[in-house]
Amino acid sequence: MTSTKRPEGGLKVRISNSFFWVLVCFLLIFTSSCTPNDPYRASEREDNTFYSTFNEAPKHLDPARAYSSDEYDFLGQIYEPPLQYHYLVRPYALVPSTAEEVPVPVYIDRSGRKLPQEVSPEKVHRAIYEIKIKKGLMYQEHPAFAKDALGEPMYAQLTHKDIEGIDEVKDFKVKGSREAKAEDFVFEIMRLADPQLESPISPMLEKYILGYKEFSENLRKDLLAIRKERRKAAGLSYNQTVDEKENPIILDYKKYPFPGVEKVDDYTYRIILKTKYPQFVYWLAMPFFSPVPEEAAAFYKQGPLADKNITLDRFPVGTGPYMIDTFNANMEIILVKNKNFHFEAYPSEGEEGDLEKGLLEDAGKKLPFIDRLVFKREKEAIPRWNKFLQGYYDNSGIASESFDQAVSVSAAGRAELTDTMKDRGIYLMTSVRPSIYYGGFNMLDDVIGGYSPEKQKLRQAISIALDYEEYIEIFNNGRGLAAMSPIPPGIFGHIEGKEGVNQFVYEWDEARKKPLRKSIEYARKLMTEAGYPGGRDKNGRPLVITFDNPWTEADATPMINWYIKKLRLLGIQLENRTTDYNRFQEKVMKGNFQLLSWGWNADYPDPENFFFLLAGPNSKVKYQGENASNYANPEFDRLFKLMENMDNSPERLKIINEMNEIIRKDSPWIWGYHPVAFGLYHQWIGNVKSNSMANNTFKYIKINPDVRKQFRDEWNKPNYWPIIILFSVLVIGSIPAVISVRKKRLGRIKK
Repeated sequence: MTSTKRPEGGLKVRISNSFFWVLVCFLLIFTSSCTPNDPYRASEREDNTFYSTFNEAPKHLDPARAYSSDEYDFLGQIYEPPLQYHYLVRPYALVPSTAEEVPVPVYIDRSGRKLPQEVSPEKVHRAIYEIKIKKGLMYQEHPAFAKDALGEPMYAQLTHKDIEGIDEVKDFKVKGSREAKAEDFVFEIMRLADPQLESPISPMLEKYILGYKEFSENLRKDLLAIRKERRKAAGLSYNQTVDEKENPIILDYKKYPFPGVEKVDDYTYRIILKTKYPQFVYWLAMPFFSPVPEEAAAFYKQGPLADKNITLDRFPVGTGPYMIDTFNANMEIILVKNKNFHFEAYPSEGEEGDLEKGLLEDAGKKLPFIDRLVFKREKEAIPRWNKFLQGYYDNSGIASESFDQAVSVSAAGRAELTDTMKDRGIYLMTSVRPSIYYGGFNMLDDVIGGYSPEKQKLRQAISIALDYEEYIEIFNNGRGLAAMSPIPPGIFGHIEGKEGVNQFVYEWDEARKKPLRKSIEYARKLMTEAGYPGGRDKNGRPLVITFDNPWTEADATPMINWYIKKLRLLGIQLENRTTDYNRFQEKVMKGNFQLLSWGWNADYPDPENFFFLLAGPNSKVKYQGENASNYANPEFDRLFKLMENMDNSPERLKIINEMNEIIRKDSPWIWGYHPVAFGLYHQWIGNVKSNSMANNTFKYIKINPDVRKQFRDEWNKPNYWPIIILFSVLVIGSIPAVISVRKKRLGRIKK
């Protein structure tokens, strides 16, 4: 009897274990399938939070150093310069931000007499901008403002032990605030001149602000003297990087005069320029000129904080509508509403059609509308796109892989949403960016550079062969406009139609009222006239041109091959030289290239901001400027000096047209294209209007969280059928095993 009972009992255990694990697997699969793939906590589902993404973490959030669009996406919500762009009005118009009004410069001649506004630049000795700031501008809560019982800074002399357990600014227990004053605006301009910060706009400010260059040079002398002293004291063990991280150098800005910037009173300061420069007012709408409190700069200059990477570059201190709450470069960046933000109303006027689109429904209401901005890091396009379709991201761009799913192009060439997108209530926003992507020739190179008719024709032939209309269709899904000059649409000096055509690359088709690219046969004729018939020189050697670019992504290979294929039509051998961005920049700085791929986003809506990219005194190699092609034409430079400081007028437009003809003939650039931005938004997002110049637009946007929750639930319902089928398969599949076990059991019992 014992010999039969033991196997029977063991058999029961095995059968029970089998069913137990089948049941466990079923429950796990059932639970995961019945729960929507929601990346957020259940408590957040009805929050007034905007969800978006970022690809790479911003390198700088210090307003003195930041200068790229991905940095401004965050910086624009935190800092407030004196001016901003009207959210709705077009053409782009400046309106006050922290300033009481848009300043009107006062022009003075050498004898101190006031000059009229329309005066020619050569008569102006000084241009004075007096800026009155609003009262009641409060900084966000921050430990830099925390005071002890004696009124002294609470966190002024931190040690490593003091900040144990502190990884972000919000970890400090005590915080404070204060009103922004004129001295904070002055302090920030002084910071721009600090050689330690290496502000990217320092060369421009040296050119215009009175005493800026001298002030910066004095600070540099002090910096070098301090470093020399420290090196001498430390001897061979001196390491500048380590030393200044542990014991940062604080330069005394008040030690030297700076006549170009002066505080008048608590709410007024002046900026004095050395000449007339009407475009300067646009710079006052950039974060560079936002107020920065001296307490914050001193707070972040403490070694223990720098050692933990708690710096102004990661945790800004501003008066804007939002402030950094979480900065995790590998996962998410979260901004929350600044409870100290002053009153600012939603615009009450716009352009024609804004009222009908519902863009004025919130006129006069207090900004911002959204409580929290959450940016998740998404490196891959497909997961980002799928989460947008599920309603987990509120907006999205359109990657090439998803373009056909989102957009169809009508017979008239107009982009429209597909029915799938329309059914989900998604809407599309498009706008031509004030930008240009171009190919730049190194004008200092012996082969591809130079200004002779032969060199001009060589570059013109290459410009014809590189068919950017085709490039835009293949690689951008049609999202771009082939460029005829450096100036994008919407900027003064851009000419549409026949008058704006680059006649060295295009012909005007009167029947179709559009430009047509010159034929490849014509380009080959130019090659012959340039001394390279069939792409070979007089000795029969093939023309080889190097192509430098920072396109290290895997999907860049087809683009590179396209360039190679197109120039092969002229018999030119293109040698690709892809490097990482730092190495690429080094090559450009030293002029070690022949052809490069480059681009520029407008700082402000003025032709000067594009033409300066070709001005001789801005040569990258000779003067470390932004003229990457090292182009230098004396007549172009003469006209640039006339044009750059002029107000918009027929006379200025005439000069611009002359400048365009010069550079079209010289062809220092392959003119490339102006990108067209496509943005998708869900129906629960309101007050959205494309504004390519403004970077502080999140404060205008609103959300309906209830509608979002409704559609998220609808679009992410659990699908039970796969579970039912799987369970049925498991049950049916287990029947033979159960029958077999039962037969064995009965056989043992009979024995």
